Amino acid sequence: MARKHVVGNWKMNGSAAAIDEVLDALQNQSFDASVSVCVPYPYLGQAVAKLKKSAIRVGAQNVSEYGDGAYTGEVSARMLKDIGCAEVIIGHSERRRYFAESDAAVAAKLARLLEVGLFAVVCVGETLAERDGGRAEAAIESQLAPLRALMARGASPERFCVAYEPIWAIGTGRAASLDQIASMHELIKRHLGASFSVLYGGSVKAGNASAILTLPAVDGVLVGGASLDAQEFADICRAAA
Repeated sequence: MARKHVVGNWKMNGSAAAIDEVLDALQNQSFDASVSVCVPYPYLGQAVAKLKKSAIRVGAQNVSEYGDGAYTGEVSARMLKDIGCAEVIIGHSERRRYFAESDAAVAAKLARLLEVGLFAVVCVGETLAERDGGRAEAAIESQLAPLRALMARGASPERFCVAYEPIWAIGTGRAASLDQIASMHELIKRHLGASFSVLYGGSVKAGNASAILTLPAVDGVLVGGASLDAQEFADICRAAA
C-alpha cells in the first residue's frame, strides 16, 4: 500500500527562527507518511540545510512559468532544483485569486517542473458560487483538462499529484463533508487515472485529519496554518499512517 502524502504549506509566514524551531522539532521524528514542508523562498536554503539528513522533503510554494532569462523577480524551476528543492506547489487558490493565475499558466508551470524533474503538487478547487450553483464538478474538470494534455509529455503519477481544496470551505464557516470530499476525489481520479494521488486541502487540522485520511480516495493532505505548529503538524503526519 502506497504511503500517504502530508504537505505543509507555510504560505507567507515564518522567519529564520521559526524554521529552526519547527524543523528542529520535526527532523528527528519518524513518520510512516511521505512528509514535506513548503516554506517561503527566503528560507528554502535554510530548510534544505536543516533537513539534509532527514526524510522530510523541502518544497517551494510557487515557480515561474518561464525558464531562466529576463524575468525580474521570478524564480525558475532550475533554480529551485539547484538549491535542493524536491517539489513545488502550483495553482494554489490564493495564487489563482490574488494573482490571477489561469489554468494555462498552471499548466505551463507544471511543464517547467517536468523539464527539470521536480515533483508538483497541483491545486484545484471550486468557489462558493460554483458549489452553490451546481457547477463544482464542471469547475474541477476545467482545471484538470490542461493537466491531462501534459500527461502525454511525461506527466505521470510519479511526477505530480493533485490537491483538492474547496475554496468555499476555507474561512467561510462552512466545512466540506466527508461525502463531498470523497465524491470530488473520486471525480479527479476518474479524469486522471486511479494511480494518481489526490490530496485534500481544506483547513486540515489534527482534529479532523484522521477522519479525512481514512477515506479510500484520499491519498494525503495539504496542510496550511497547522503546519506552522510542530506538534500539530507531527500529529497530522502520524494520522497519515
